Amino acid sequence: MQTFPLTRRAALACMAASAFVLAPPGAAAQFAASDKPVRMVVPLAPGSTVDAVARALGPGLGRALGRPMVVENVAGAGGIPGTGQVVKAPKDGSVLGMVSSNHVINPGIYKSIPYDSLKDITPIAVLATVPLVLVVHPSVPVKTVGELLAYARARPGTLNLGSAGNGSTLHLAGELLVSETGIDIRHVPYRGTGPLVTDLMGGQVQMGFVSVSQVAAQVKAGTLRALAVSTRQRSASLPDVPTMAEAGVPNYGFDAWIALIGPAGMPRPVVDGYAAAVRSAMASPEAHAAIVGQGLSVLDIGPDAAPAFFQSELHKHQKLVKQSGATLD
Repeated sequence: MQTFPLTRRAALACMAASAFVLAPPGAAAQFAASDKPVRMVVPLAPGSTVDAVARALGPGLGRALGRPMVVENVAGAGGIPGTGQVVKAPKDGSVLGMVSSNHVINPGIYKSIPYDSLKDITPIAVLATVPLVLVVHPSVPVKTVGELLAYARARPGTLNLGSAGNGSTLHLAGELLVSETGIDIRHVPYRGTGPLVTDLMGGQVQMGFVSVSQVAAQVKAGTLRALAVSTRQRSASLPDVPTMAEAGVPNYGFDAWIALIGPAGMPRPVVDGYAAAVRSAMASPEAHAAIVGQGLSVLDIGPDAAPAFFQSELHKHQKLVKQSGATLD
């Protein structure tokens, strides 16, 4: 997605105003029937990447819908309580959820959750991916993924891979590397990304996958060494860092992602209305700058393709969770 110059802002405003022209007539009618705010539940803490995307997208969505968007954080237990509120909400589009890859990880790491991660939601749009980067402390004498694999194979069980916790996306990105290469490394779970990055920089843990936005400055400063990004395409924030496939692990590809959902059974005109509003909001320079500023890659997966995306991601992540043996209760 390109950044639009200032001279085109008037055109973007017209796009936002005409969002419902792109959607079935029933969508505009159903939204116009109420001027109450739409509640957008973010099942993670304020300041998270998902929260930042919700708050960047909210104003544009509100303009396109003609209804204010109110972002509400309901954090805890991997996002389960917050998502639980979304699946139990009215089916009229008055409550939505902004979820991450954790949504399809949770069924494998928790013994039970109070909803079905596929059947109890309506996927509206997959908005962006969160590129991860494999970094090592400079004390590890490797500069490429190939050198890292050789180093690990010569010293089985001695390298530590840090993550943001058991079953986190950072953990599963590491498990995929183990699965694809057969290396023997030790997993060290942390309570969040902040402590992980601190110990990576201090050398207490030698390697880890971290979102590009959280370590780009350290990589550029040389306090961490980037070996490869997890995605199939290079990151604009670290353009000189190869993908894992380019670095010699051809089948590796791992994306954390962010998506907009509603409860199961939402009327299709309402879903289509939201999908059109999302496209309009994502096209605004403000939202685009905020999202790209987080180091994210913008996607455009709407309600037709989103269900299959969720199903595929659930299958992939559950396979990795089983391989890792991760559990949280």
